[in-house]
This record gives sequence, structure tokens and C-alpha cells, in this order.
Amino acid sequence: MEGNTIYGEHLPRLEEIRNEIEGLIEQLRMEIKEKQGMDPVEHCLSRIKSEESMREKCRRRGFEETTYNALYEIKDAIGFRIVCAFVNDVYRIRDYLKNIEFLTVVEEKDYIKKAKPNGYRSFHMILQTKDGYYVEVQLRTISMDTWAALEHHLKYKKTVNANEKLIVSELKRCADELASTDVSMQIIKDMIFQE
Repeated sequence: MEGNTIYGEHLPRLEEIRNEIEGLIEQLRMEIKEKQGMDPVEHCLSRIKSEESMREKCRRRGFEETTYNALYEIKDAIGFRIVCAFVNDVYRIRDYLKNIEFLTVVEEKDYIKKAKPNGYRSFHMILQTKDGYYVEVQLRTISMDTWAALEHHLKYKKTVNANEKLIVSELKRCADELASTDVSMQIIKDMIFQE
């Protein structure tokens, strides 16, 4: 393995890619805000997966803890979570990312149009830079992000609850209600802004 970390000498390039994409997203936000008076992004989080987290993911996936596997097999060393107020903004940001010249879409999973059985909704993308590095992007609305955060906390709670089936069922019901609210909010926005 190169260098002191699992990313070896690649870490500065990963940071560079992260900063470049972050800058492009910020530029798009400003352009849309100028035209429409509304920022399409509620917040944008980005990270380089930590050493510990990447090593754990390699082990979980059955890969040796090498720089190659961390960068080219796992495919999420660089990660973005972009949270939008409205569903249409999720797809607008997706389209923008698809058209960035130095990025190619490797994979897309639309869990908004086809939610996971537990109710999880989000739009996932794996992008690849021209020099071969991967970037994972999750696009969500505020309600999808709130639901995912709650579900994550409950999923990793160490004690097993006797009401687990009821909790799973309630989470699914909440996810469906939130999705319905997202649709209603989009309709109201469209009526106001006549998009």
C-alpha cells in the first residue's frame, strides 16, 4: 500500500476532485437562485471517506485493505449528499452533474421513483472522473433526508426492541406519507412559479 493511509498518494487528488465538484454545485446554486429567487439546494455535504470507515467497508465487502480496492472497487471514497427542498430540484441537480465534462455516469439508482421495500427514497449516482476516480452522490429532498437519518439511527441501535415489526411498519408508513407530502409541495411550488 502506498503512503501512510489507505489512499496513499491519491489523497490530494481526491480532495481536489471534491473541491472542484463542490465549487461547480455552488456555482449552479447561485445561478438558479439569481434566476428564480430560490436556492435549489437546502444543503450539500461532502466528504472523503475516513480511513477507518474505508478499511471497515473493504473488510465487509471481502476485499483486502489496499489502495487499489479503496479507490476502484468500493467506488465511494469521495461522497456527496445533496439535499433539495423539492423533488424536481433533485432531478435538476442530477441532470447538471450528468453534463459536467470531466465526469461520466457509471451507475444510477432511482429510489425516488421506485422506493426500497422499507420506504427509503433517494437518487444515487456513481460518477467517474476522466482520470479514473469514483464519486458517489446521493440526492434527496429534506423529508427523505430526515427519514433516512432517523431510520439509520434506529437501524444501528444496539438493543433489539420487542416492537421491531411495528417500528418497521411505522417507518414505512411515514416514508410513504413524506413522499406524498413531497409531491404536494412540488405541485404548490409549480403553481406559484409556473415552471
